Amino acid sequence: MKRFRIERSGRDTVTSHSGLALAGLCVNRHTELPSRANELAPCAGIPTADVVRSCVGLLTLGQSDFEAVTGKREDAYFRQALGIGQVPSAETLRQRCDEHAVVLLPAVVDATTELVRRAKAPVTGLSTGHVPLDCDVTPMDNSKTQKEGVSRTYKGCDGYAPIGAYLGIEGWCLELELRPGSQHSQKGFLPFLRRVLYRARRLVGPDRALLVRLDSAHDALETRVELAEAEATDWIVKWNPRKQDVEAWWRRAEVENRITSDPKRPGRREAFLDETIGHAQEGRSYTFRRIVRIVERTVDRKGQPLLLPEREIEGWWTSLDLPASKVLALYADHATAEQFHSELKTDLDIERLPSGKFATNSLMLALAGLAYNILRLIGQIGLLGDWAPVRHPAKRRRLRTVMQELMYLAARVLRTGHRLVLRFAAHCPGFAAFELVYGRLAA
Repeated sequence: MKRFRIERSGRDTVTSHSGLALAGLCVNRHTELPSRANELAPCAGIPTADVVRSCVGLLTLGQSDFEAVTGKREDAYFRQALGIGQVPSAETLRQRCDEHAVVLLPAVVDATTELVRRAKAPVTGLSTGHVPLDCDVTPMDNSKTQKEGVSRTYKGCDGYAPIGAYLGIEGWCLELELRPGSQHSQKGFLPFLRRVLYRARRLVGPDRALLVRLDSAHDALETRVELAEAEATDWIVKWNPRKQDVEAWWRRAEVENRITSDPKRPGRREAFLDETIGHAQEGRSYTFRRIVRIVERTVDRKGQPLLLPEREIEGWWTSLDLPASKVLALYADHATAEQFHSELKTDLDIERLPSGKFATNSLMLALAGLAYNILRLIGQIGLLGDWAPVRHPAKRRRLRTVMQELMYLAARVLRTGHRLVLRFAAHCPGFAAFELVYGRLAA
């Protein structure tokens, strides 16, 4: 094997993250965030828009700490790709975010869905015709820190417990709301639900039905009433059995002859009970459908017979008029929202938030939601067709794949006349996809 001679160019400009040009188009052409940032937080010196652009650019590269911007201050391509006049220092970035977090937060949240709407991104529904809207809380481990709002989460770690909402099979982020780790999921949930329903309706239009899916932390009468009042909206909410008598439910299933055996799993029997429950709220009467499943096991998963049968109960509230098995299958897909949370926390490296101030961390989490949608949009356009680099078939690409295939493409940055040129290698496998996404976003 021949040895390489290692040299450093004195004149050529080479970038290892050409995908920033795509992120810059998303922010500057498909949102009003830069102009709104300058209006809401006018500053002498470096404009607030450049601060916001810098944060978004770093997040799309998976860099969530303020100090990461130091390595970009002398990077001309970073400025050109994102439309930045002057890249702020790490100290300026932190100071500006601390000062203007509260006023900038609503603008960033609005830009997150504005991007999806203005880019005319596809919002794919389910086989039933519904567009899924999944809301869920996820713990973020920030243990061994003194950050404002860090407290014990339900997962047993110290951190935050933000709630997020994702729309469609693609999982477009509608909002990420930062919360203290000890805050119960239902506390403050109704205002959040109203906001995301409004944003979802703006994206899908008035005619397409939504399917809201929530876990048992939101099993409350006020939640079901709120969903029942929403137009063109169906829902599935996991029932919280709390202190239900499982044996009484099993005896009821025996009386009603609802128990069936599973031929593929010896020692397992189950029963479905379908009932309608009436409730009154503020002088109005409501009826809600509840599906209850009781499972009995006399053999464990390793085939070992049990001395006493084990029985467990779970259930779902729903507005759907579908068979119980179909309702359960639709709710099972709610677990996909956990993957969206994982991509945010790992691929964007946002789990350990960078500031000690709660308001600043709220802003950074919202900016991460915008970066998430930018990467999702780039992936849906560029990595699902025949022109994309070779990958297994999928309905969407995870953020890390988008970063590997398109964001971290190496290219030479050339200036010819008054134009900038990105020149990729002849063998670059992502060139066709990059060219397609850039043309689509620039149109």
